[in-house]
Amino acid sequence: MSEQTTPQAQWSVTVTPVIAAITTLCASSALAGVIDGMRWLGYAGIAVIVVTATGLALRAIRTPTLVVGLAQMVALLFLVVALFTHSGILGVIPGPSAFAELGEVLRKSVDAVQTGVPPVPASTPMLCLVVIAIGLVAVLVDTLAVSAGAPAACGLVLLCVYAVPASLADELLPWWSFVLGATSFALLLAVDGAHRHQQWRNRPALPDTATAFGSPTAMVSSALVLGLLAGVVVTGIGTVGGLPGGSGGGGGGGLALKPFTALRGMLDQGTNVELFRVRGLGNEGRYLRAMTLPRYDSNGGWTAADALPDDIPADSDLPPAPGDDGGGTITRISIEPINSQDLWAPVYGIPRKLRDIPKGLFYDQSGGMVYSRNPRKLPTYVEEADMSQPTAADLRLAGYDFGEIDSVYLTAEGIDPEVVALAKQITDSKTTMFDKALALQKHFERSNGFEYKTQTGTSSDEDALKEFLFRSKIGYCEQYASAMALLARAAGIPSRVAIGYTAGFQSGDYRSITTQDAHAWVEVFFPAQGWVTFDPTPLSDGRTYEAPYTTSDPNTETSTPTSESAAPSESANPSTSAQQNPEDRPDTAGEAPTPGQGSWSIPWQLYAALICALLLVAVMAIAHVRRDLLRFAVPVVAALGTLTVFFLASILSWWLAVLVLVLVAATVPASLREWWRHDRRHAVLAGTASSASAAWTELMAESWDRGASMSDADTVRTAARRLSREHNLDEGGKQALRTVVSSVERSWYGGRTEDPALAQAFDEVVSGLRRTAPLPWKARLLPRSVMRPRRTKR
Repeated sequence: MSEQTTPQAQWSVTVTPVIAAITTLCASSALAGVIDGMRWLGYAGIAVIVVTATGLALRAIRTPTLVVGLAQMVALLFLVVALFTHSGILGVIPGPSAFAELGEVLRKSVDAVQTGVPPVPASTPMLCLVVIAIGLVAVLVDTLAVSAGAPAACGLVLLCVYAVPASLADELLPWWSFVLGATSFALLLAVDGAHRHQQWRNRPALPDTATAFGSPTAMVSSALVLGLLAGVVVTGIGTVGGLPGGSGGGGGGGLALKPFTALRGMLDQGTNVELFRVRGLGNEGRYLRAMTLPRYDSNGGWTAADALPDDIPADSDLPPAPGDDGGGTITRISIEPINSQDLWAPVYGIPRKLRDIPKGLFYDQSGGMVYSRNPRKLPTYVEEADMSQPTAADLRLAGYDFGEIDSVYLTAEGIDPEVVALAKQITDSKTTMFDKALALQKHFERSNGFEYKTQTGTSSDEDALKEFLFRSKIGYCEQYASAMALLARAAGIPSRVAIGYTAGFQSGDYRSITTQDAHAWVEVFFPAQGWVTFDPTPLSDGRTYEAPYTTSDPNTETSTPTSESAAPSESANPSTSAQQNPEDRPDTAGEAPTPGQGSWSIPWQLYAALICALLLVAVMAIAHVRRDLLRFAVPVVAALGTLTVFFLASILSWWLAVLVLVLVAATVPASLREWWRHDRRHAVLAGTASSASAAWTELMAESWDRGASMSDADTVRTAARRLSREHNLDEGGKQALRTVVSSVERSWYGGRTEDPALAQAFDEVVSGLRRTAPLPWKARLLPRSVMRPRRTKR
């Protein structure tokens, strides 16, 4: 059998890998539902490019399929070492130190997956996981689509890419991700189907029925559309019961807090979106409480109770909470949800009654929470709340009778002895529970080395707690609240973590609360006083609420409880964020990035790469239908492909982008030679008037690449004898060359345009050249016919 590949095989080692790579990258867009920002897409693109380029290069030199797959995984390993370690040999080759470093990164990535709340930040561990996962998917898709010739089987692999983020995200996956994935997969199947059809019919052009309803493209596209529609109507694809645009799962369009917290710095919701408008709060800087977390698990941080009671409807008079005497001045507060869709109906202070809320909400008397069994967007509701607060003197007299509360609030099992020792060290010199709690809060002040910072480490286990408390001292509100509540438990003080929002900023007649105001703090129980707020987080933007009992001078304090706190600092100065719109608030360390900033900003290079990729696919499709335009399409495709890779690489590093350009430039001669070889052989198979000329031109180019000496004065027979002699052509090759020479002479001088034996003879001559005069590496990378072309005699 001839070593020269068939047209289908040539297509499989050139165009099909590129389409498979595009399909993999489009499917990876599903990760946008679980990873913050778009930075990760550049890393995924580089992984796909490395895998695809390795496969193209090795198949071009006819490497065995098994070796190609293994080499792709090795290339992926080199990429991971280069991007995520600093101890690789020559920067890319893994050694013992690099493997150890990589193992630590992967351990952190596992922690991020186990404890992170989607969308997780695009941290180094997550980026490493993306590169490995998408890289392995690219290897599988490339192997199935190219080596195995079974692109339809790629659907199962690609479905897994969608299934993983769909199972993790509470929101629907982006609609455009489904569109990209379905379109690219349809293109992969259509290209394969069209070329199989072409091979069966043994003709170079698609049949006229290619655009009919029964064509492979139409059938594949119709099946995909019907499948996606069925997913919306029947199967409920997606984590909340439907594809984008489908119904079910409680609807969409709202933001929600997660009912748990841990040491991960992930409470921020990303973009700055308004959640609530509050009226009647006045100058109070009090926090809006959504939920409380009573349980500490050393493997998972603070978590909600196993079950919440549903015996107290929230639309009835609410009974006093533990430690509450049921008195106090009532303040009517109107809370208008704007973009909030949640299980929780946030409340201020101690709720006495809620008005205008729908049925199906319940009040948890122990936890102080109002909740629903299913996420919902609430109408504007009015809370009648007791906003009075105790004084420091009242709290010092509270005592230690904790019979009113559940024992879960005192549980201190599993706390590391080093943490217990720290709690003892901080509180031993204090005589009252209030002074102990106050000492714990003051322990986290900046003067003690602590710093507030968003997007910190993602781990939530005991090691992360100790890292925060004893070494880094850098954390987000969840770290501070979790750590203080745990120290309080270690000191024998009943505590819990509360999650909700800071007071927001004044906007006209209401206070606007946005996703940037998401916050966590600590609540400590005092007998006869109830749950009291302590906030250890050292915010720097004026949003911290400083309760009067934590700031008053014990020598001048009166014992009269206050029902109104001092105005927060943000209201005292008209130049602060209290007078600003959400879009105008400064991007401080305590805020999530606003649209167009930080990790949510989409780099312009990504748009440029997407445009180039779309143009590349369009040009390839046109060239596939109009073979006469192939010669003009080749340089356009090469340029667009280079620009696509360049822009994707520039997202990571401009130095990397320049390196990509250098590498691409180095492969241009070999790529052009391969395209010319493919084009001429296609012309030979076409059996037209130009077939003989194409065959002779290609044989002369093969001979020229191998260093043959040629003369413009040579006749066809003289050139053939020179080719046979200089390349030691074997007997089979010589016989086939005689057939080619005869066909060329009849075409050029006898007017005969068709010769059924030409194609087989041409293949045999090329195979003979490869047997007796294989091309060296230099001739493959820098073909002589490209670098120093010559005109063959016609």
